[in-house]
Amino acid sequence: MNKLKCSQTVILLMLAVVLFLMMPYLSAPQLGNAWISRLALASELTPAPTQKLAEVEHLAQPHLASPTSANTTSSLENQKSPASYRPDVTFKLETSIGEGKLIFSGVGNKINGIANPDLKIKIGEIVQLILVNGDGAEHDIALPDFNTYSDAVVAKGASSVIVFRADKQGVFPYFCTIPGHRQAGMEGRLIVMGKDETQKATSSSASIVRNPTDLPKPISERLPQLVRVNLEAVELQGKLAPDTTYNYWTFNGKVPGPFIRVRQDDTVELHLKNSADNRMIHSIDLHAVTGPGGGAIFTQVSPGQEKVFTFKALNPGLFVYHCATPMVSHHIANGLYGLILVEPTGGLVPVEREFYLMQGEIYTVKPSNQPGPNEFSVDKLLVEQPEYFVFNGAVGAITTEYPLQAKVGETVRLYFGVGGPNHSSSFHVIGEIMDRVYDQASLSSPPKTNVQTTLVPPGGATVVEFQLDVPGRYTLVDHALSRLERGLVGYLVAQGQPHPEIFHQDAAHKLE
Repeated sequence: MNKLKCSQTVILLMLAVVLFLMMPYLSAPQLGNAWISRLALASELTPAPTQKLAEVEHLAQPHLASPTSANTTSSLENQKSPASYRPDVTFKLETSIGEGKLIFSGVGNKINGIANPDLKIKIGEIVQLILVNGDGAEHDIALPDFNTYSDAVVAKGASSVIVFRADKQGVFPYFCTIPGHRQAGMEGRLIVMGKDETQKATSSSASIVRNPTDLPKPISERLPQLVRVNLEAVELQGKLAPDTTYNYWTFNGKVPGPFIRVRQDDTVELHLKNSADNRMIHSIDLHAVTGPGGGAIFTQVSPGQEKVFTFKALNPGLFVYHCATPMVSHHIANGLYGLILVEPTGGLVPVEREFYLMQGEIYTVKPSNQPGPNEFSVDKLLVEQPEYFVFNGAVGAITTEYPLQAKVGETVRLYFGVGGPNHSSSFHVIGEIMDRVYDQASLSSPPKTNVQTTLVPPGGATVVEFQLDVPGRYTLVDHALSRLERGLVGYLVAQGQPHPEIFHQDAAHKLE
């Protein structure tokens, strides 16, 4: 004991010497408290008051964000509206020299080629602004009224992205803060209008989007029977995105084609008609078919004609079908794909909600978000570089047109497939864990459980089930998240009573 007391005395004397030597550096409270905390930990003899001081310091001194990072998130923080993983409106500006002065030149949409364009939006919208360096000089962009500032871009081709919420109405300047650049011409206007002043522009073209609730009811217990399926290939001009149209090729006028539902051992008689107004030959290959070409060898149909073939649904599962007329990838990319469900004998376990979703790619000549008619690009198809990734055929299909609707406590079943033709999907529901995933849409194998993200190849499918525990808006994405910027996003809105014991805002609290 005497030796232990002696050792402790020596340690305390050494600590006193160190503290004495460090006194000039301990004038700053934060630094002093940090040293006290470290020395106390080293000696393991910290008195209770010092422990409390260290704990309070830890809670009261969070990481201090730099002014730049604070500005980047400025008006998006503390919002109680649903998380938005895609902005309401996007503008792209490129720095340039025009008519002897420095300018921001609009890129795409209605501002294409306009110097310092007016950026018109509605109040409350989330705005994404992309700045691209087009001349090799240093630039940035600022909207001080929204406390939003970009990084500087120096090299030609470099870019910076800012996002903010337009939470006040009026006319506000945007400009370059590099000395002299604003005076040299780099200034434009952001015009935030009230909700009653304008409406979002929409194309008058037909919607080709398949409603995700448009699928037959589950098959009741019955014996195998003959099922007739009628499909028609229809070529039409449809709305790809707001102000953008595209010449789609469809089954029955929608993308994806009809959800075909049969049961194992049914005999399916499939009639494929090619509309007389069409220009192209079309066909169908169903992955549920046992036989060469999946039916394509019997269904190469010229415009105005109809062909029939018959198959027996031997294997249960969820299968892709698509056109198989050369160039096959072209026909698929234009919208000729869908799903056929072969229910196992005895059917599937009942759930409250079923939805039908497919992911596809569209290869256009003009970049995404350009207004007006857009056309197919075979060059982009062959190098597998789509301009658009979409759910159910078009941008906004499952957000503005047909968001999924369910209630808390219900179990949701998603029939999800990838038409492709080229890219796999890392399917993910933000805010949910998939209770059951029937991998590769195999209904005869045990499902995987508690899955975060599931991989679905082009020409493949999956069946996903989960119960909704709390209300809110859940976002459906491919976790290759750059595709979200090209249109690939959907919403599932769950209504019902909150469950704060599962999920709530603010700090943890005791449950009485």
